[in-house]
Amino acid sequence: MTGRGLRERKKADTRAALAAATVRLAVDRGWEHVTVEAIAAAADVSYRTFFNYFSSKEEALLQPGGPDQPRLSTRLRAVPADVGPLDAVRTAVQAELTELEADPVGLLERLTVLMGTPSLLPRLVEMSAADERECALAVAERTGLDADADLLPALLAAVVSAALRVSLLRWQAQGGTTPLTALADEALDAVAAGLPAAH
Repeated sequence: MTGRGLRERKKADTRAALAAATVRLAVDRGWEHVTVEAIAAAADVSYRTFFNYFSSKEEALLQPGGPDQPRLSTRLRAVPADVGPLDAVRTAVQAELTELEADPVGLLERLTVLMGTPSLLPRLVEMSAADERECALAVAERTGLDADADLLPALLAAVVSAALRVSLLRWQAQGGTTPLTALADEALDAVAAGLPAAH
């Protein structure tokens, strides 16, 4: 591994350690009792180092891969252009959830903290709205439609957002026993018949 590759690997490990410490402390102490100082100490880094990776403890919980982590819209844009919009979205969703499910225990704990912390809801809604808008723009680019004037881009993005949310909640309720990707497939299958075709 090159020096640059080693540095990137170390940075990724430090980010992951901070994100994991954030969840662990939230489960143990309750979200309101978690401080950046405690997170940094638990991850064995300095207080200042925390801010090289995250802008706040909320970001460490809600965006464990950091603000630049791949988003659904990024994954959607990477799907070949000749793939239809719904199939392209399904491919992007599968990639997103496969990555999320790589750490099932951590994901279950993060969802438990989120569900039990109403104060996090506004930030979560803000992030979801931004992600949904980006997804609509990516669908618009793929189909040649207008993200604001035409129905499909915004509707497909909203449906996918809802399907993801429902899938995550069902996965948590089942204790992670059913693959998240299978639950998302089931949700997308259930709504696919109601989506307008792209012409």
